[in-house]
Amino acid sequence: MIVTYDGKAVPYDYLELDEIVLAYAISVHKSQGSEYPAVVLPVFPQHYLLLQRNLIYTAVTRGKRLVIMTGSKKALAMGVKNNKIMKRYTYLPERLKEL
Repeated sequence: MIVTYDGKAVPYDYLELDEIVLAYAISVHKSQGSEYPAVVLPVFPQHYLLLQRNLIYTAVTRGKRLVIMTGSKKALAMGVKNNKIMKRYTYLPERLKEL
């Protein structure tokens, strides 16, 4: 297979195909435990529910070489100040008791 990156053709053997990942965007949650060459993090006040310190930290630490934050300083400040973790209603304890 040949994939074109910015006009440059890069050949891949069959055994290398698992190295190709088509990703236009993924969530911070999905990226946990992984690293990427570059991360673009939109930080806008309209997404105030997602502006949490732990999520910003996770997003920023995923970038190996480059992290770009776009948005507003106010939104970033809101996120950094927000150290509250939202309660998740998973009913996990109840499900574990059923097992």
